[in-house]
Amino acid sequence: MRAVEFQEYGTPEVLKVVETATPGPGPGQVTIDVAYAGVNFADLKARAAGYRVPSLPFVPGLEVSGRIRALGSGVEGLAPGQEVVALVDSGAYAEVVIASAATVFPLPEGLDLRTAAALPTVVPTAYALIHDVGRLRKGESVLVHGAAGGVGTVAGQLARAAGAGAVYGVSSSAAKADYARRYGYDEVFTADTFTDDILRVTGGRGVDLILDPVGGDTLRRGLGSLAVFGRLVSYGNASGAEPWQVGQSDLAERGVTVAGFSILALAQSAPDALRALTERAFRTVVDGTVTVPVTAEFELSEASAAHELMGGRSSTGKLLLHIAD
Repeated sequence: MRAVEFQEYGTPEVLKVVETATPGPGPGQVTIDVAYAGVNFADLKARAAGYRVPSLPFVPGLEVSGRIRALGSGVEGLAPGQEVVALVDSGAYAEVVIASAATVFPLPEGLDLRTAAALPTVVPTAYALIHDVGRLRKGESVLVHGAAGGVGTVAGQLARAAGAGAVYGVSSSAAKADYARRYGYDEVFTADTFTDDILRVTGGRGVDLILDPVGGDTLRRGLGSLAVFGRLVSYGNASGAEPWQVGQSDLAERGVTVAGFSILALAQSAPDALRALTERAFRTVVDGTVTVPVTAEFELSEASAAHELMGGRSSTGKLLLHIAD
């Protein structure tokens, strides 16, 4: 089968199409003939810096849509030929991928394989950030960093549907800000001025909930933009900053809270919780509450171009690799 792998860390050019053996499923696993694979920032971190890479060579990719090829022993409720979407530990940039049956889901009703490939990481993450971890209440305000990205566009819609009193975003350019406003945002600010902008639009009060995939200085500045009893949810470290620490002195004065979330960590530690979360999240797409915009599609052989686009911070929405019909 064909797969895209890298044998060394570096720029997008290290991604190469190779011929490799077709894998078979082990106990509790399935193999999937991949139709589409999602492209995520975690894939770029893997390629550039070895994020979650146990050894080289490595095939990146965390989410797919396609058809079940074969079942491993002990797998129930799935069948060969069934159309599915899946969250995988790695290996999605390939014609066939191994997935744990616990993170394989029947194709949501009314969706095609292309649309569904954009769901497994983005929609459950955004849903958890708004509801399960962020616990947004009706009338509260929320600020979402990366508002024009995959998680950001979904989080804006979910916040609006949950009855948020105000939905604010942060993006890296005016063009991205204009794009994000289509997905539930009242206003979208730039990264260098968001703290001043939040204090301005809230009359100095701050926001109730901040969703931060950036980390580093952005997280620290965000703490100062929270209202009394506000919550900040950290769900990434796109800045590449050193691990941060927050102490009681940072939180106690205004009773603010910092929480964390990683869908990949949840898949490892609590797959049943992930499954329940994903099923709830997917229903918001099926019932029309949420639209996941796919803004660019590449062939498998063009994976490096997809990484170049996302790494240049000019992309919006969700990027996909098309692997088979």
